[in-house]
Amino acid sequence: QVQVTESGGGLVQAGGSLRLSCTLSGLSGLTFDDCAVGWFRQVPGKEREEVSCINWSGSSTYYADAVNGRFIISRDNANNTVHLQMNSLKPEDTAMYYCAADTSARGGHYFMKPCATYEYNYWGQGTQVTVSS
Repeated sequence: QVQVTESGGGLVQAGGSLRLSCTLSGLSGLTFDDCAVGWFRQVPGKEREEVSCINWSGSSTYYADAVNGRFIISRDNANNTVHLQMNSLKPEDTAMYYCAADTSARGGHYFMKPCATYEYNYWGQGTQVTVSS
């Protein structure tokens, strides 16, 4: 059973930075580079929304308009980890952030499925990010 573990959330002032990490384990029969990884966020009363995704090879990325230019997603294949560097944080970035893995993500080097919740089959428990004004 694939396990997804997030870390790095916390409380930060507006304009500050946080780095979220997501580690995959239990990849029995799979390798980390079989997987695309995405970050999503949710606030109470609203649907979970996409933040950023990275494809299996790391060659393609997606950013939601709200975070484009401020957040950077990257993957460290040696450690089965994806990072989300969040800069210039705003109060509206406050949410529970979830990492998710799509374990059937292989394709051409630049191949990437939509960055959408329905594409991802394993989810972490979430890490809270709170940005104070």
